[in-house]
Amino acid sequence: MPPFLFVYTVVITTITTMTILINLTLATICFLDQCYPALVGKDTPLGEYQLIQRLTDSPGYGGDVLQFKETDNEVFAIHRTWILNRKQQREKRLTSTNPKDRMITSGCINVAPDVYERLVACCSNSKITIIK
Repeated sequence: MPPFLFVYTVVITTITTMTILINLTLATICFLDQCYPALVGKDTPLGEYQLIQRLTDSPGYGGDVLQFKETDNEVFAIHRTWILNRKQQREKRLTSTNPKDRMITSGCINVAPDVYERLVACCSNSKITIIK
């Protein structure tokens, strides 16, 4: 009788956790060694949070958001720039070099659509740190 041959498959998975830094004073979001302008607000909560990608059918969000906090009354998330209220000029504010111009949201963090796509691709399950 021939000897038994046992074959094992070893799968090595590397899980990389990325910390994303949001600076409210500078109105920036930094990840993968690059910083980008962000729209933030006085109600954007400080602290460390876990991102969760959530689907949404609410108009203006592009189908999904990266939620980082939820209360009984509110959801806080990173998402594409919300532009349904044209009077707020969010797209224009996002390109301003003055961080005070980028203080407009009700607590969410708005980023340009291409920045959002990069963030989802690399870091949708990462932790974020929000500082003043």
